[in-house]
Parts: sequence; structure tokens; C-alpha cells
Amino acid sequence: MLVKVFGSAVFGVEATTITVEVNIDKGIGYHLVGLPDSAIKESSYRIAAALKNNNYNLPGKKITINMAPADLRKEGSAYDLTLAVGILVASGQIKAETVANYIIMGELSLDGSLQPIKGALSIAIKAKEDGFTGIMLPIQNVKEAAIVEGIDVYGIENVLQVIDFFEGRGNLEPTIIDVSEEFNKTLDFPEFDFSDVKGQESIKRCMEIAAAGGHNIILIGPPGSGKTMLAKRLPSILPPMTIREALETTKIHSVAGKTKEAGLMAQRPFRSPHHTASSVSLVGGGSYPQPGEISLAHNGVLFLDELPEFKREVLEVMRQPLEDREVTIARAKFTITYPSSFMLVASMNPSPSGFFNDPSAPMSSSPQEMHRYLSKISGPLLDRIDIHIEVTPVPFEKLTETRKAESSVVIRERVTKARILQTKRFESFENIHYNAQMSSKQIREFCALDATSLQLLKTAMERLNLSARAYDRILKVARTIADLESNEIVVSHHIAEAIQYRSLDREGWLG
Repeated sequence: MLVKVFGSAVFGVEATTITVEVNIDKGIGYHLVGLPDSAIKESSYRIAAALKNNNYNLPGKKITINMAPADLRKEGSAYDLTLAVGILVASGQIKAETVANYIIMGELSLDGSLQPIKGALSIAIKAKEDGFTGIMLPIQNVKEAAIVEGIDVYGIENVLQVIDFFEGRGNLEPTIIDVSEEFNKTLDFPEFDFSDVKGQESIKRCMEIAAAGGHNIILIGPPGSGKTMLAKRLPSILPPMTIREALETTKIHSVAGKTKEAGLMAQRPFRSPHHTASSVSLVGGGSYPQPGEISLAHNGVLFLDELPEFKREVLEVMRQPLEDREVTIARAKFTITYPSSFMLVASMNPSPSGFFNDPSAPMSSSPQEMHRYLSKISGPLLDRIDIHIEVTPVPFEKLTETRKAESSVVIRERVTKARILQTKRFESFENIHYNAQMSSKQIREFCALDATSLQLLKTAMERLNLSARAYDRILKVARTIADLESNEIVVSHHIAEAIQYRSLDREGWLG
């Protein structure tokens, strides 16, 4: 008897429907074709044990299974439940006239219980597009898949629940999620708040500008000056995610298997890889393609602590994603594009000892040592960072202050107001939502300067020997400073403040 059941393969962040054809005939054998990997080939052992432990069996006949399209490689153990249901129906052990109306996925344990799978949200979106009535997934994945409206999502704990469902027994009901309620689960009082930071008012101002315009920022200062503390608090002042951003972010984390049972991700991600991270772990890829740290930080923050300690070749692979806000992984057998629109926040010491130009420090580095240390970071990468700012240690008087600093909630209100202005400004442009994403064309249109501002910028460019890319960065930051003041025109004091945030371009830093 020939039966068709349906599963789904996740490739990148998108899913493809897989048709599983199960044919049982006279003879003995188990033949699985259609480019399955080792985990799928081993499924016969898991399926046999799971069925046996639930009073069903793997028929002692010739079982031929084809996974179509046959030219697409299938990976992972998530097809266990698909194959098991197909075998049960094809062997006549259960009657399931409506089995072709459902996508069925899940990894079987030997007792018949189900383990979670990756990419449940992408699978649910594709199932709805292809017109399926419902989707059956492990119960751990049901919250993220149920975000998709217009399709029944069933959470399964044991293979017996699927059997009972198709045989008309049991009380399996689809899971319904209130998406707006899930989305509104935001933290009004974030775990890391700027009110905890003593002093550092100028640095907080930089962080506010960076958050308002989506600008990349690098913090340069000695150990203990508060660089990491400030970076961890940046997500708390970013504007709340839109539904579109939440779905994009959840889809990426779902594919990577990092959503757990959270459902819709309403909080912006904060990723902080260690400096020993490899290029693949940062940008993604591998023999079984997975999104890297820069994609997991999509719509959020990627924090690179101790930037010069990262391998130079690892940092260089970030240059293209920083510009294009997506990363394309090309291999001989596949090409995958992952979104990677993130805010880069980096921190570093100014020299190997960490105390360059600090007269009170017990150890100091020579200008030559500092130049050698900074040269670990290429000029093109630094050019892609809009804001460079020095972080100095907090004086004792500031540390002992009892007055509470401005909270993240108050700062976020100003940031959100500036972002709303930018959203309105760029509503006619595709894929441009805030100032950091502006191209040269938009910069010329929205950052027009008067004669005074133009002369000020010209003097800075000549004196600091800035590149054309640095020129664009200054204009983008100045545009954001103007937005925070609700000013439609960029004037000279906006330009002057933006120029101050190019510390690494100043004479004395790079020799």
C-alpha cells in the first residue's frame, strides 16, 4: 500500500514542504531514499522501539520510503514522527484518511515521547502558505508555531496522541496564542538599567544617540571604567520591537533551536560572543548551515568585548554584513542568506596595558605599542563604526553619590520619539527604517548643510584626514542628534558634536 505524508525541511530561515512516500510490499527490508542524512537513516531503530513500546510494530515486510524532492538534502531527526505515521498508515495499523492535510514533525524517543525540533515557526509559515489544515509538532515547539494565524497547531507529547487523533479518539485540541498579548510582554523595568550607572553622563549621551539612530559604537577606555556595564544596558533604551521585527527575530532563533518554549520574542536580542569565536560561529554556516552570532543579534545588539583580542580574519568577515545588513554564505552545494541587521557595540582598551595617556597609572604603554595594538583592527572596519568614544574611570565622588541617575525608561522615550521621526522620513524607502541605514543618496537629501556647517566639516575632514566613509558617518550621527532635538535641519552644533565622536581618527590615537 502506498501512502503520502508530509514533513518540512528548513533551509536557511525558510522551510520547504517534503513529501514522504511510504510503500509497503511483499518481501523484507527497509529502504530509505531521497538524500537523507545519517540521523534520518538511524530513525528506523527509534521508530521500531517507539512503536513496540506503544503496542504497535514495524511490519516485517519490504518498506520503501522516498523523501521528495529527492535532490534536496534532508537533515536531522525531526522526520521520525513523519515516517512513523506513514508506516502505520501504509501497513493498515491505523486508518488516517485526512493524514495528507497535515504537516507532521517530531523526534521520537524510544518510549514514544517527542523531543523538540528546530525551525517550528518557519515550518508553520510554510504550511499555511501551502494550504495545509494543520501542523503537528512536539509540545515544546507549539507556542512559537501557534504565532501563525489561520492554521491549526497541535502540540504532541507522545506518538499515541497522533494515532488517537487520526483514529477519531482522544481530545487533542489546537493551541491558540494571543499574539498581541505575547508581543506586549515587555519589561517596563529592565534587568540592566542606566539608573545603576554612576557618572559617565557623556557616555550615556553617546549611547542614547547610537540607540536613536541605530549607529554602531566603540567604547575605548581602561579596565574598570564601565565599558561592559554600559554596553549591557544599551538594549534597555532601544525602542520596542515591531511585530514584523519580532517575527523575523523569532524565526532566526527558532531555526537555531534557541527559542526553547518562549514563543514570540518580544525583547531585542543581546549577543556577546567570546573573543575566541571562529568566523563560522560569528557569520554562520557549517556542514549543516546554522545562523551565526550576527544573525542571532538581528534587530538587537552584538557586543564584542575586547575587540583587538578577536582574530583579525574573524573581524574582517563582518565588513560586508555591516554594510549590507545580511550575510550570504556560499558553498559548492548551497547558498544561504541570513538577515543580520544589528547594532555593533565594541569595547577595547586603548593600549596593551590598558592605561595609555593615563599619568596616574602604574603601567603605561608607549605610542608605538599602542599603534601596534590598534592596528589589529583594520581601518575599513573602524570606518563602519559611526561613533568612537573614550570612557574614563569614574571619580570617587561620583561613585559615592546617592542621587539616582536617569532611568532607561526615560531615555527610551526620547529614543523612541526620534525613531518615529525617522520612520516617517523613510516610509517611502524600502528597507530603510533609521538613520544608520541611509545610503549616500538619502544622506544628500536629508542631511543638507548650510555654509557654516559645511566649512566646519571641511576643516575637520582635512585636519583629521578622514575617509569618505567617515564623512558619511558624521552626517548620519549629526542627523540623529538633530532628530533627538526634533529639528528638521542639521546645523553646525550637530556637526560639531558628531565630529567629537570620532576619537580614533584624532591625532595621537593612530600615531
